Amino acid sequence: VTVKSSNKDPMTAAGEESDDAPKEKPWETTLKTTVVHVEAGEFRGHKVSLWDLLHSRYIPQENRKEILELYEAGELTLEQVKTVVTTIVTKTAAEERVEPDKPEDGPRAEPVATEAEPSPLHGNRAWEE
Repeated sequence: VTVKSSNKDPMTAAGEESDDAPKEKPWETTLKTTVVHVEAGEFRGHKVSLWDLLHSRYIPQENRKEILELYEAGELTLEQVKTVVTTIVTKTAAEERVEPDKPEDGPRAEPVATEAEPSPLHGNRAWEE
């Protein structure tokens, strides 16, 4: 019974996956083929696709989800996505570089000062306008 049920589920899942796999959405393809040059963190000196940047450790999951939803909906242009993603990656990599040298209580004050700077990362309403 276990074998039958485990065979049944993968077949259903495989059928669904094969239906979706060839139909990559055009906006996904665009993000995967658009390469940017980011001089930050592990990407320094390399050209990287926006897709890889979005799925890197530098972009928090909630930000990634929001950016992808806004881009798919047409509320963000490709240029805006480039700007937002490269800014997040650059700032996050810079914060990582600074934090190890500071005491554990120090970094908590640092992001407050950083967040006060105007940028496309803050204020989701700015993206919509």
